Amino acid sequence: MTNSSYETPILDTYHAVVLAFSDFLTVAIHTILYERDIYPRTSFLSARKYNYPVKQSRHPKVCKWIQDAVAAVQTEMLKCTIANTSLIIHSPQSLPLERYVFSTTSFPRLLPSEHLTPFDLSSNPPISPNPPPDPQAASTNNTTHPQPPNPPPRTLLKRFNPPPSSDLPEQLRATIARLSTLSGILAPLPADCGFTLAIELRDELGVDPPIGHPQPWIAAEPGLQKERGAGKTDDGSGDVASGGKGGNEIGEGEQKGEGEARSKKGRDLGGVKTTPVRSLEAGAFVMEVWVEEGTGKISGQMGEKEVDGQA
Repeated sequence: MTNSSYETPILDTYHAVVLAFSDFLTVAIHTILYERDIYPRTSFLSARKYNYPVKQSRHPKVCKWIQDAVAAVQTEMLKCTIANTSLIIHSPQSLPLERYVFSTTSFPRLLPSEHLTPFDLSSNPPISPNPPPDPQAASTNNTTHPQPPNPPPRTLLKRFNPPPSSDLPEQLRATIARLSTLSGILAPLPADCGFTLAIELRDELGVDPPIGHPQPWIAAEPGLQKERGAGKTDDGSGDVASGGKGGNEIGEGEQKGEGEARSKKGRDLGGVKTTPVRSLEAGAFVMEVWVEEGTGKISGQMGEKEVDGQA
């Protein structure tokens, strides 16, 4: 992230799109941690990315955590199972205060075998280089010298309008610049806040939480888990993908109906105040970014105002 030069990525495959998103997510996390004073500002160094000045934490453990977290997100992105990726800032009491959402629901969904297959960027349907054989012509051929079989046609994927060569870096630069100005818009955070990275799975059949060993993901608290649609699998749905406790809590909520367990489901999603950051669209790279301020932050501010008024 310290290189001053930046080459425009060629978004001709899904794998290239995911790499561009992972690269941007790393820069965005460092930027948010700096702007929201999660760590002392003296622990950050100046760098350049997308031809724009950015901040990067110089603490080895912080950098390693971000690197590992983004790598785990990239693994799930290649499975085409992620709807949203969120950086959640929480209070010392583990109350979610701010939620930075990077929505990738419009990213293409492909089979693993098609991740490195180029997108079809032509305006007209391509002509197959291997047309089906003509039965009449085949009957006239000499059967003593059979022709070799034609190779299978190449995989044709959804067409995307190719963006200008500098379009994506410009949009990513504008998004980082917008994130850098949020400190003047959002209310200050209390001291000693923490943060975590979360993913929200697509609400579709066949999309299961990443269960296995080693297990980089754990289940989110009920307040940060969304309700799955009717007929969908419920195990571990929500922002942080995993099975186990998350799935059990969903089951309890369904049995109790409108009881206490169900009322907690998803109560911290959406927040009480939303600040849009930017929408991006460059070929197959389509993303929306926004910030949600949670109930804990707003109620804390109201409590401080009441104390000040009484004083």
